[in-house]
Amino acid sequence: MPDPRSGISRRQLLGLGLAGSAAVAAESLLATPAVAHPRRVRGAGTTLERTLLRGSPGAGGYRRIVIGPGEPHLLRADLLPPEQLGRAARRDRRRHALIALGQLTDMHVLDAQSPARVEFLDRYDDPGSPLASILPFEGAYRAQEMLTAHVADAMVRAMRRVHHAPVTGLPLAFAITTGDNVDNTQYNELRWQIDVLDGGTVRPDSGDLTKYEGVADLVNPDPFYWHPDGAAPGGSPDLRISQLGFPTVPGLLDACRAPFDAGGLGLPWLSVFGNHDGLVQGNLPSSPAVAGLATGPVKITGLPPGTDVLQLAIGLGQGDPAALQTLFSGPFRLVSADANRRPLSREETIAEHFVTTGAPLGHGYSDWNRQTGNAYYAFDRGRVRGIVLDTVNPFGGPDGSIDATQLAWLEDQLQRSSRHHLDPAGEVVRGRGPDRLVVIFSHHTIGTMTNDAGVGRVLGGEILELLLRYPNVVLWVNGHTHRNTVTPYARAADAPVPGGFWEVNTAAHIDWPQQSRIVELVDNGDGTLSIYGTLLDHAGPPSWESDPSTPLQLAALSRELGANDWQNPAVTAAEDGRRGRREDRNVELLLPAPFALTGHH
Repeated sequence: MPDPRSGISRRQLLGLGLAGSAAVAAESLLATPAVAHPRRVRGAGTTLERTLLRGSPGAGGYRRIVIGPGEPHLLRADLLPPEQLGRAARRDRRRHALIALGQLTDMHVLDAQSPARVEFLDRYDDPGSPLASILPFEGAYRAQEMLTAHVADAMVRAMRRVHHAPVTGLPLAFAITTGDNVDNTQYNELRWQIDVLDGGTVRPDSGDLTKYEGVADLVNPDPFYWHPDGAAPGGSPDLRISQLGFPTVPGLLDACRAPFDAGGLGLPWLSVFGNHDGLVQGNLPSSPAVAGLATGPVKITGLPPGTDVLQLAIGLGQGDPAALQTLFSGPFRLVSADANRRPLSREETIAEHFVTTGAPLGHGYSDWNRQTGNAYYAFDRGRVRGIVLDTVNPFGGPDGSIDATQLAWLEDQLQRSSRHHLDPAGEVVRGRGPDRLVVIFSHHTIGTMTNDAGVGRVLGGEILELLLRYPNVVLWVNGHTHRNTVTPYARAADAPVPGGFWEVNTAAHIDWPQQSRIVELVDNGDGTLSIYGTLLDHAGPPSWESDPSTPLQLAALSRELGANDWQNPAVTAAEDGRRGRREDRNVELLLPAPFALTGHH
């Protein structure tokens, strides 16, 4: 990544007339914010009150979930200049709450019975596999993957229960899902995800609705998959049960497919585009061959004998049709076809957000987004401008980037939100204000925007350099890594404007620890701004019952299975990698206020 202190070349504004209508005025999206003063922290229902931890290993190393103490907010002043550090210790009643919002991310609501899934590739990334460190197949299979809709519902219920932010007491203005809302671009997955957020009856089933037809059943059982019904008659238990202590849960494959009533968020929600929302398995552009496989009756169960897995991975990464043909030429089983598994184009995915009972209509996307397939937009909420980036590379690959037109649109949005900013030489110049605090939302992090496939892609380093020229940018909220991380990005020490911005990255719903985050912005009234981040566990209980059938019990089982995933760094390393370090979880993030906030609405 380029040094953020170095200068950058100015890009010409491109395509702004076309992209201009992607900026959606917030007052048409979201109601006027409430005003409150920060008060005593009320952490009920959040990780301020209690945490959930992996317990001691039992048979095979399998760990149950245990309750741990709550974690108060940890103060981080990385971006404050020395002369303001003293003020941070003398905050008083002049503080003014600005906004509170909820972040949901990496739901990966998926159809575990889909023929378009390639679970058989996952084993090549298992611990002990000779190619595990270089192959991109991690996460192609998870033991808990048939329970993603239940986890999404449990997370929505937890956020709805909290409703008011713990520090400011503000009601949540909106929630935003920062990408990978589904797993495989399928129509049925997206409908389940939208319906969970809106509320209503959800049936996470496909194909033959009278039986389960995925890799977890006992039709030709593969020992690399978890089979909750146990061993087939006369057969042996799978590796997770026999070696890792995983439980048997008879009847789960029926319970996970049963219809349930989703609670719904009960507040406005916005959507962000992730690589799994736009690419097959988050990696490959769709094609007629993929669409035919997804909706048809043939389920590939392995690679052709003698396949060079490393060469296959390279070919898939380069979009080689021969590699795709190899992937689809292995042994197979017959399953029930289902037209609702059809992959969606970008335009179709965006359009589906207009088929909703929730608010706002389109969930951030405008008619311009629906017509062009571009998934970036902007909105205003009081003194805050939200800028949503589309960081998915349509040429393929899991990591992110944007194109030159979107970069020009981004710079235009930043100038419209700032009375002053820095030019490429570091000099203060006039913008086109009025001043707003700018919060960026995307799926990818700065560090994972490294995907240069195609022509003219703009990577994370260049975007970082642009944002550091705009002091009104205070926060970037994202997902993708499936880990909790909080990172400061500072301007050069000799810059005429001190500070920088914070990047807040939140763990996934599909993987341990299955968390979301509440974000609050507070004007401290002393020239500094506080950003509070509070993690939220889903509403499933810490322990599941022996015969789980309700959505919350199924979500609890999913969390425990995720905590024992043998590809999970939490299982193989001393540090619980996906929960993050202490400074990545519940935090108060200080930075200089870029302009006078209180009393200038």
